[in-house]
Amino acid sequence: MSQSIGRVADSTGNWVDRLAPAWGRPYLRLARLDRPIGSWLLLIPCWWSAGLAAIAAHERGPSPAHLALFFVGAFAMRGAGCTWNDIVDRDLDGKVERTRSRPIPSGQVSIGRAALFLIAQALIGLAVLLQFNGFAIAAGIASLAIVAVYPFMKRITYWPQIVLGLAFSWGALMGWAAALGSLDARPLALYAGSIAWVIGYDTIYAHQDREDDALIGIKSTALLFAERTKPMLALFYGLAVGLIGLAGALAGAGALFWAGLAAFAAHLAWQIARLDIGDPDLCLAVFKSDRDAGLILFAGMLADAFVRA
Repeated sequence: MSQSIGRVADSTGNWVDRLAPAWGRPYLRLARLDRPIGSWLLLIPCWWSAGLAAIAAHERGPSPAHLALFFVGAFAMRGAGCTWNDIVDRDLDGKVERTRSRPIPSGQVSIGRAALFLIAQALIGLAVLLQFNGFAIAAGIASLAIVAVYPFMKRITYWPQIVLGLAFSWGALMGWAAALGSLDARPLALYAGSIAWVIGYDTIYAHQDREDDALIGIKSTALLFAERTKPMLALFYGLAVGLIGLAGALAGAGALFWAGLAAFAAHLAWQIARLDIGDPDLCLAVFKSDRDAGLILFAGMLADAFVRA
């Protein structure tokens, strides 16, 4: 089998192509370990939530062990989610230029082997989850229903990004639950803000496939917003900043949190200004920059917790 099989348009020349053994490459691609941006975007709300809990509890920072567990869990569960998504979408992926060379539609991995790989990744995620308190374990298990239904939403509604936001933002509840064993308005406001952020950045991502999606009947906010994308991004990114700010205010955050939030907002504004929805490569680059935006905000949370404890 050719070594290049399995590469997709937004993933070439990465460490999987260069370093991974040939037998493992299809599985690493199935888990998207050749494109870790999604794992980072799943992780960041977890870290935000842990940082917000540290601010509220007047701790010098979140538990390093919790941050490490969230890191491992995010990569494992994002891989499991992508594997499930590829199993469900195997016929659709074969019709889209950017995704037709993925491991399942290209025939590199069978459905049965993909299902076994999904279970293995889910077991790693479960092992991580069991390290937390009972409340956090229950909260983590509750997220699985959203993950399960997400791949079907693009067939039903032009708003699948909302369901993705519900799933990818779940960590905004988990960090707080792991630290404090409960939930209240503060992590819920953070969760709502993260959902708005996800809707914005995944709309940018979806513009890469807009034409193919329209041809095969896949729905997305990229198609719904079309030429109104920039004002709609301004709306959702504005909601994200406002709701995250509300979470910080309710948690008693100080000046360094607000400085981090201002830098986060500036980064989002820069994304909107730079974006050209007719340029798929630029859409991907702008989308990937959301990792930096999220880490900037997290840095502000860490600094605020440390200084004010």
